[in-house]
Amino acid sequence: MKILALEFSSPQRSVAVLQRPGDLPSQVLPSDSLCLHEVVETAGLNTRIMGMIDAALREASVEREQINTLAIGLGPGSYSGIRRAIAAAQGWQLCDARIKLLGISSVDCLVAQALGDGLMGRFNVVIDARRGEFYLAACEHAIDGTRKIEPLRLATFQELQQREANGERFIGPDIASRFSTGRLAFPRAATLARLALDRNDFLSGEKMEPIYLRPPQFVKTQPGTK
Repeated sequence: MKILALEFSSPQRSVAVLQRPGDLPSQVLPSDSLCLHEVVETAGLNTRIMGMIDAALREASVEREQINTLAIGLGPGSYSGIRRAIAAAQGWQLCDARIKLLGISSVDCLVAQALGDGLMGRFNVVIDARRGEFYLAACEHAIDGTRKIEPLRLATFQELQQREANGERFIGPDIASRFSTGRLAFPRAATLARLALDRNDFLSGEKMEPIYLRPPQFVKTQPGTK
């Protein structure tokens, strides 16, 4: 299995190539049997997505034709960045119908990274949603390995301030300057690729959409107006 992962939902954007020998489940494979290469850039809208893909493939010594799964970070986060990653995946599937696509929440990425770093207790994943709101999901990780997840939703700045006053911790991109308990963390394509190993909820390119909790709003233009 060869997975290409694209995570473009934050200012730090990354592409990863993960190779797994044979078809054995990841749970029965030692960690050193996974070959992982990642390219990371912090160039915002100037990031060249195809250039990053080519660099990651080159580092992994993998040809484009060898990739069989694309994993895309669906956010929430940078709408334009996520759209660019989805467009790349859709184009790839159009050129090669055998390609399987996975859409994975970037919040799941951040939670997995926090747990991998040994973060215990309760913490909040916070992502700026603009308009004075934030995407919020909470996780509580116990020493025995059990965890509880509070589903992703929109929250106000005032609510987060109250949580901070209650001693709760925050992780996420672009929050360190807003909250004293904020821990800067960016979702990584390498983590996305590892999460994709045990996923089989594939979908077609046209059904892949960014995670965006607000209802779409359209303004109908009256005839004769500009």
